[in-house]
Amino acid sequence: MKRTFWYSTLGVAVLIVAFVLVNLFAARVPGRIDLTQGGLYTLSDATRNVVRKLEKPVRLRFYYTRNDATVPIQVRVFARRVEDLLAGYKSLGGDKVVIERLDPEPDSDAEDQASLDGVEAQTTQTGERFFLGLVIDQGEHKTAIPALDGNREPLLEYDITRAITRVSTTEKPVVGIISPLPLAGNPMAAMMGQAPQPAQVLYSQLEQDYTVKLLPLDSAVIPPEVKLLLVIHPRGISERTEFALDQYVLRGGRLVAFVDPMAYFDQRPGPMGMMPGGPSTLGHLFKAWGLTMDPKKVVLDLENAAGSGTRMMPTVLALDGASINPKDISTSAVPNMLVPMAGAFVGTPAEGLRQTVLLKSSKQSQLVESADAAKQGREALRGFSEPSGIEYAMAVKLAGRFRTAFPEGQPALPPKPEVKDDKAKPGAAPAKADVPAEPAVAALKEGAEENTVVLVADTDFLNDGAAVSIQEIFGRRIVIPSNGNLSFFTALVEQMAGDPALAQLSSRSVAARPLTVVKRMETEATQAYLGKLKSLEDSLNQTKEKLQALQKGQPGAGDAKATLSPEQQAEVDAFRRKSVETRRELKLVRKDLRADTEALEFWTKVVNIALMPAVVALAGLGFALSRRRRSPSAQAPALRAPAVG
Repeated sequence: MKRTFWYSTLGVAVLIVAFVLVNLFAARVPGRIDLTQGGLYTLSDATRNVVRKLEKPVRLRFYYTRNDATVPIQVRVFARRVEDLLAGYKSLGGDKVVIERLDPEPDSDAEDQASLDGVEAQTTQTGERFFLGLVIDQGEHKTAIPALDGNREPLLEYDITRAITRVSTTEKPVVGIISPLPLAGNPMAAMMGQAPQPAQVLYSQLEQDYTVKLLPLDSAVIPPEVKLLLVIHPRGISERTEFALDQYVLRGGRLVAFVDPMAYFDQRPGPMGMMPGGPSTLGHLFKAWGLTMDPKKVVLDLENAAGSGTRMMPTVLALDGASINPKDISTSAVPNMLVPMAGAFVGTPAEGLRQTVLLKSSKQSQLVESADAAKQGREALRGFSEPSGIEYAMAVKLAGRFRTAFPEGQPALPPKPEVKDDKAKPGAAPAKADVPAEPAVAALKEGAEENTVVLVADTDFLNDGAAVSIQEIFGRRIVIPSNGNLSFFTALVEQMAGDPALAQLSSRSVAARPLTVVKRMETEATQAYLGKLKSLEDSLNQTKEKLQALQKGQPGAGDAKATLSPEQQAEVDAFRRKSVETRRELKLVRKDLRADTEALEFWTKVVNIALMPAVVALAGLGFALSRRRRSPSAQAPALRAPAVG
């Protein structure tokens, strides 16, 4: 019996020691297995492609203040997850990825370096400063993420990978624009006696980060250096230009097309003054990709209608919440948008293409004639019947291998105009216009690799009138965003103009599991701290008022150098004593807060790390003992030797 007991105990002990040794060995072996939900510690294939293509080492400097008494617990937990993610980049890149960890304590060289690198100090609710930021550089190229925020954790991998692609690219990407709209302004207006038109804010922002190239609306070929092509309101586009767009996409070019059934800000002269221009679409391309957009219909949405009462416009949509895709990189950080008179994409993507809806209406919507889009209030709802129950897609992303929309090749040129020659001989054939012949290029039928195209059924949301508020302050033009319209546009351009892998990145799962008890404790302590601080400020204001009241009627009250009376001095002394007592109480509150949160953090670790292994071990011992007690050898009576007579 004793031998069996010792064997069982020894076996459990050997298993525990083996478990510890295996963990120690695994910690020193490169590589890891990610068993978390959503693959929290696994970098995406897009990031792997970016890191593997690095030709020179890239350095990631991680600034983090490691003072537990200063940094809130939720920030410390998030910082550890950031370090785990950086370790994944290091494991993937090897010598091509260098990780530096700096602790910018107050008045340290690391703090000065953080400021020089563009990392910003963050402030807690109690007024204490800490650093949590990242700087990525390669040679002379450097970019910073000034402040890492746990609320942006789903986009953390995208932010880091995008920064790596920025510093590893020596030249600005070329962004081409095809549009009849005056996006770059109209500098010649002053010469024509008109008010000068400044460039649209979106165009000014593009010029800061990219090389912008304006292309004509009748372009027959898209230059190969154009990395991203923005087609904005292509009204009257020809088949030849659509063919050029088709071939550009098949060559691997990135395309973002903004079309519109009713472009309100495309004002053109009409019989009754300035009127909105005609619709725009890319009919041949949409058909080949399996989608359609009716150029005479706009989305009317009661749930997302802008305005109220007689000024309600159900065709001007104030989108937020479920109408904006929270999982895609381009829309996950967009809080709201204002989309005036948008169209809708319907249909099923063609074979080989995948669709992601970025913006959509609610089910309380239907399609109405664009001629009725500008109506307000009851007049706008006069022709509204039952809601369609359809969530209309107003912006989509198509990804996959595209096929040509022109299987028969390049469309024929329109008939060339004849040139009259008065000196020509009678009966001679008329001369034709001298048009240079285009080089014959074999048309592509299918893309060699997967590509990504974004389609948006509205152009008005890009206009300054819908996206920003512009103010003149002291002669300076101040631009204030009115919504997330430009954030959406900027995110699209960043995602599509960068490394092709960026377009395949999606937001990550979030590892944070909120500790509600800790948050409640911190909130209560912070409220107590702020409450005492307000009490101190109120006491100071009351003392000032009493001093002013005492000074009234005193000789020399208007003299700043007048000495204090005994009553005034007693008030000042009492306030000073109260200030010291309040500050002492504040220190105790903060000390108790740190002690309670650290204790809770410790016991949380004990429960999560030690409790479950202990339960498993005890369960194993209990199972072994129960089996020993039920075994036949343990239950059989002991045999006695027969007595010798």
